Amino acid sequence: MRALRIVLIVAVVLGGVFVVADRLAVHFAEGEAADQLRASEGLAQTPDVSIKGFPFLTQMAGGELDDVEVGIEDYEALTGKGSEKIRIADLQANMKGVRFSGDYSSATAASATGTAIISYDELLKTATGRTTQVGPGVTARVVGLSDGGNGKIKSSVEVSVLGNKLPQPVTVLSTVMVDGDTVKVKADALPEFGGVSIAEDRVREITDFDQAIAQLPGGIELDKVEAAEDGVRITVQGSNVSLAG
Repeated sequence: MRALRIVLIVAVVLGGVFVVADRLAVHFAEGEAADQLRASEGLAQTPDVSIKGFPFLTQMAGGELDDVEVGIEDYEALTGKGSEKIRIADLQANMKGVRFSGDYSSATAASATGTAIISYDELLKTATGRTTQVGPGVTARVVGLSDGGNGKIKSSVEVSVLGNKLPQPVTVLSTVMVDGDTVKVKADALPEFGGVSIAEDRVREITDFDQAIAQLPGGIELDKVEAAEDGVRITVQGSNVSLAG
């Protein structure tokens, strides 16, 4: 019995040492992965990297991690218009089946899913700056975007009649959708502007607009989009996503 007790104590001690070593190793690996991702993507700040699953060391020995979560704040994505960029307030991605190269200099995930949030103030930059004459003596421009409820975007349109602004902006509800690498906003129905009947195509010059997002980390792509309280929430996905290298 005494010998068995000693064996059990040794096993517990060794198990504890292994757990501590495993957690230290995963903490170090998360920091290294975050630094490499920051360098490879040219990020302004270090992203959050969390390696899931236990034990970590046996996963590393096999050359593949089951589950890695990445969080990037204030990511600036290219828009396809030269050096113009759009800021993504929060990008979260869950990577599955992350395999490493032989020297651990690069890593690729078999699949990735996640979300990205673009604030209404950021998206508004695409819609503003266009004052359009929508009718005889009537001009209009978008001055605000917000959550319209039920997955819709609410556009606030400032209208001027013969140079005089209407007391309140006109509200337009719009549907938001994804088409390839582009977020599209399209008005559902158009109200009257200043009591004047206006050609629909003139009004849509300001209410309808597109925002391209040409490059996301590792090659993940836009999937779906909907309006939310804190901005436009985009679902992203990808396969063979490069984490580093």
